[in-house]
Amino acid sequence: MKSGLIVVNKEAGFTSFDVVAKLRGILHMKKIGHTGTLDPSATGVLPIVLGKATKAVNYIEDHDKTYIASLCLGKTTDTYDGDGAFVFSSDKVVSKETFLLELEKFLGKQKQIPPMYSAKKVNGKKLYELAREGIEVERKPEDIEIYSLKLLSFEFPFASIEVNCSKGTYIRSLIHDLGQNLGCGAYMTNLNRTKACGFSLNESYTLDEIQTLRDEDRLDEIFHPIQELFSFEEVHGKELSNVLLENGNKIPFEMVEECKGSLGNLVCFYHYDGRFAGLFKKESDCYKPEKFFLE
Repeated sequence: MKSGLIVVNKEAGFTSFDVVAKLRGILHMKKIGHTGTLDPSATGVLPIVLGKATKAVNYIEDHDKTYIASLCLGKTTDTYDGDGAFVFSSDKVVSKETFLLELEKFLGKQKQIPPMYSAKKVNGKKLYELAREGIEVERKPEDIEIYSLKLLSFEFPFASIEVNCSKGTYIRSLIHDLGQNLGCGAYMTNLNRTKACGFSLNESYTLDEIQTLRDEDRLDEIFHPIQELFSFEEVHGKELSNVLLENGNKIPFEMVEECKGSLGNLVCFYHYDGRFAGLFKKESDCYKPEKFFLE
């Protein structure tokens, strides 16, 4: 299997690490990683990087993500979702109109406190590990942005919403905070990620489907090359740049077809024969290799 990316449609019950472990067996590859954690009970788009593409994760641009979430009003749990223990209940009834008005207040840039039951680390330890020990620590509010919110259905106490948001947004926290503002509490009952890293649900495949495609020798049909992870400007080397490029050296401006990108920024650099070479940084007189992927 070549270096690149496969988009998995994660099923409920699997952790993101479980998906990676199972794919190592299916694809017979050791170097596999994921681009963003999904809770075990959550489903949907989980981009998986293969081979040299595992080196690209830190360079992936902060794509927006889209989720469809179901929630229940009138109760809260310690995990902010249906997997936790109930800690609060209310008899307050909320109308659809009131729900919509409060929901719309969450649009835009804001600070969000991560939930205790999350993989975020504090002093080197994951928050959910501390939570399981009964320890609650102060969490630093994180900058997030909610680009759009859509109410898909409402029949008290149940509702379904579509959220388009920035990387790092916790939908469980959004729903919990919404319930707090409504004065009745709320917890998430289901979460499906429909878009991540620029890939949508209709481009994703279950583990069983991937295994079937492997058995039929058709994995190329769902494989994405490394460069599809990036949207940086493209720079193509001239033929005389081949030797320097193949040895991972800097490429002077006179050896490229056209100088693109701003000084200090990354570009996607391509070999004269069309192969993706890697991410290069534009300097004053050359392009310097930042992360090399040429195979």
